[in-house]
Amino acid sequence: MIERPATQRFDTVDILRGGSILAVILLHIYIRMHFAGTQLDADLPPWLGHLLLRNGDNGVTVFFAVSGFLITFTSIKRFGSLAEMQPPRFYRIRFARIAPLLLLLLAVLTMLHLAHVEGFVINPKRETLPGALFSALTFHLNWYEAVHGYLPANWDILWSLSVEEMFYLFFPLLCFAMLRWKRGLWLFIAVLLAFVAMGPFARTIWTADNGVWRDSSYLGGMDAISLGCLTALIAASRQRRANSAGLLLALQILGSLLIFWIALWPRWEWIRPTMRFVGRAGLDDTILPLGTCLVIFGSVLRNKVGSVWTAPLRWFGRHSYEVYMTHEFIVVCGTELFVRVKRGPVWLWVAGMVLMTAPLGWLVARYFSEPMNRRLRGASSKIHR
Repeated sequence: MIERPATQRFDTVDILRGGSILAVILLHIYIRMHFAGTQLDADLPPWLGHLLLRNGDNGVTVFFAVSGFLITFTSIKRFGSLAEMQPPRFYRIRFARIAPLLLLLLAVLTMLHLAHVEGFVINPKRETLPGALFSALTFHLNWYEAVHGYLPANWDILWSLSVEEMFYLFFPLLCFAMLRWKRGLWLFIAVLLAFVAMGPFARTIWTADNGVWRDSSYLGGMDAISLGCLTALIAASRQRRANSAGLLLALQILGSLLIFWIALWPRWEWIRPTMRFVGRAGLDDTILPLGTCLVIFGSVLRNKVGSVWTAPLRWFGRHSYEVYMTHEFIVVCGTELFVRVKRGPVWLWVAGMVLMTAPLGWLVARYFSEPMNRRLRGASSKIHR
């Protein structure tokens, strides 16, 4: 069977992913340094410290929206339409992209746990190695942590993969079952909108008694993914039509303002009265992906190429999966080394850790995940994600 060409890369999407993975890395460095007795934002203006060091969770939310868009958009291009979805091929492609690095990571973490390496050992009073492995492989590690408590850092990052892959477990089945009907598209859209509507409740009322589950529940992340899916449906339908460049640019600007609003609002005194309601209602994590989707929609239809100044950020975006899955090794080891040496400016250590995530991510991508992806897919065309 001949596979349709994959979509081209969208530079703005890579910028969003690059900024998100850097936000995640910086948050994890901040947390590790905090537990080691170093307060990174002590000498920074409050707004700058918050923007740089406290937006990792927002970065994951942006990832969800981007993922929903890319999976839906590439599926439309690959299969011709979502109504022509072929679940076996969809699962094969997802398995080839996700499974090799996930299995490698779990193997390494298992060996480090069994060797009792500091920073990588699962607390036997709360969790077990078989339980952690089973939850990671069946995409319910987020639920496992909500019941038993947080796992070590390198395990904990897999909570977002659990949310994302659980959505994509049912995504092709919904497409196959619904979109073959005459009015199936409207039912499909209604399901996505229902996920969007449930997101704020899942982050507040339904999870009020469990802080871990409030931050990592399935429904709490589904609204961002669903917004990305809806954006892809609209963008695909508009791609071959005449679109107002001015309107698209305005949508990008509006989306950017919404992103920075959520990224900065806890440090803006004048806007706190308004945001108290937004925060209590769990709407901040709906506004953020909405802004992300507006940026994506405008940029994809404008098809603007990124400048040389954004190339490093776009590189991180292209390798975001590999960097995300491996960066905690650098963060944990780098923080331990800093505690023992304690020489030089702390921000030089932070910059060094951020930069070191790049070669590790590149090596894993170049010599493992990308070759395995191509081999398992058995397809010659490159994929966007």
